Amino acid sequence: MWRVRWRDARGRNRSKAIGRKRDAEAFDADLRRRRRLGELDLLEGGSQTLADFAEEWWQLYAAPNLAPKTLKNYAYVWDGHVLPRLGGFRLRELNAEVLERFRADLHGAGAGEPTILKALMLLQGILQHAVAWRRIAANPVKAVRKPRSRRLRAVRPLAPIVVERMRAHFIGRLTSRSHLNRGDYNHTRNQRDATLVSLLAYAGLRPQEALALSWGAVRERTILIERAASMGEIRSTKGSGRTRTVRLLGPLAQDLAEWRLVCGRPDEDKLVLPDPSGQVWRGGQWQGWTTRNFSAAKAAAGAPDARPYDLRHSFVSLLIHEGLSIVEVARQAGHNPTLTLDTYAHVFDEFDAAERVPAEAAIRQARDELVPVSYRRA
Repeated sequence: MWRVRWRDARGRNRSKAIGRKRDAEAFDADLRRRRRLGELDLLEGGSQTLADFAEEWWQLYAAPNLAPKTLKNYAYVWDGHVLPRLGGFRLRELNAEVLERFRADLHGAGAGEPTILKALMLLQGILQHAVAWRRIAANPVKAVRKPRSRRLRAVRPLAPIVVERMRAHFIGRLTSRSHLNRGDYNHTRNQRDATLVSLLAYAGLRPQEALALSWGAVRERTILIERAASMGEIRSTKGSGRTRTVRLLGPLAQDLAEWRLVCGRPDEDKLVLPDPSGQVWRGGQWQGWTTRNFSAAKAAAGAPDARPYDLRHSFVSLLIHEGLSIVEVARQAGHNPTLTLDTYAHVFDEFDAAERVPAEAAIRQARDELVPVSYRRA
């Protein structure tokens, strides 16, 4: 029996018993190599199980930095797919072969490609922190071929005339200005809903961005998007690099000015679209709005298959038909240019440069056809 002794990266005396001399010499040579490369701490870091490391990752990184909705989705994927299959493996045992078998096991269990992709990307994110925290030398998930993320439904931007029909569904229920002046709740809510549709369709905000928008972010010519709502909480987008500005189109500026007047000219730190208690919407409130209010509006507009996100696509379509470059469209949409081209390639293909239409002109033309004159002049 041979024993190899060394000091670990923290200066502690360590030793290991090895049966054969040549194995002990090989281990000693590996120790010397690791010491030269500054990798001595990796020798024992990989002995931690994936389950134990993931718990540490959750406490130190995920919980303090990720949105509640993201945490909920991660927990679902982890508990249902990753932990039962890989939780007992030590970090050093996770190699490309093990992970290819993991993917094959998910496929054999009937998991679809989107689920497999989510599981692999979650695992890759966790193990990337294992690399950064010096538990393993490299991330084995990077070597695993992943399913391609495929859009199952091509984006279908809603034409301004359809958007205006949705707004007219709400505006048509505003029977008189006197109701607004009295602060009648139902009529105020209808005005709010029309304003929400405008924000999504004419500024391209994601729903969670619209619900976190404060009046101070609505500027003279642009809207500053630096926050997002998630499960009743507001988080900054600055850390993710997604802070951006979008052009404030004239018709939307009018809608926001009207809505602010209805709300009693709230201070700049107040939410543009709060819930009845003045707070950010919770997840259930958004789902309720989608199920009831938006469903009624899209039926009235003759677009039964429309989804709230199609309103955001409408804004991108307006920019494309103005003739803006892919880079500028991507910037205002909060995408990178490659994703923008992949997502909206068919919209770009349909665009004829000889038929450029300013976004404001397209909106006003549709609005003039549907919105009552008394409302437009208010």
